[in-house]
Amino acid sequence: MEDSAIVELYWQRSDRAIAETARKYGPYCHRITYNICENLQDAEECVNDTWLAAWNAMPDERPTLLGRFLACLARNAAIGRWRERHRLKRGGGETALALDELAECLADGKDLDAELERRELERLIGDFVAGLRETERTVFTARYFYLTPVAQIARRLGFSESKVKSMLLRLRGRLRQRLEKEGYAL
Repeated sequence: MEDSAIVELYWQRSDRAIAETARKYGPYCHRITYNICENLQDAEECVNDTWLAAWNAMPDERPTLLGRFLACLARNAAIGRWRERHRLKRGGGETALALDELAECLADGKDLDAELERRELERLIGDFVAGLRETERTVFTARYFYLTPVAQIARRLGFSESKVKSMLLRLRGRLRQRLEKEGYAL
């Protein structure tokens, strides 16, 4: 079923919208949530939370890119679940590692939660990613959007893990420079 037809089902408040979404995007959203949660049960619950979030969001929004919309909802659900589980303990796992790697690009003490600053930061990072070569963009997005383990990225692209780690280090350095230029980084 086409995305536009699925979105129309949401707008009609048809129960079939969830079934069609799960059929078309279930494995995709599950992969995203599992990479973040690193727990099958949590990943499945996050996917279900994604369907609920989509159901609740659709009367106000009509996404043109349903897959990207669902990916963002799934990612947010999984990060929220991960934060709940790791509130008292820090470290361990790919999610903590990936988020820590990106955190070194951001300045301490800045109120990045303010809506305007958040949007500007998103735009800057989006522009940075859009300007990358295809392989760099693939590596960066896999690691920092999908939170894919380095070993899995290396296997998928036919690179060594050290090459992927090196690419990520250089990309973070370039991102840090871009953010510093805009007043966001250390």
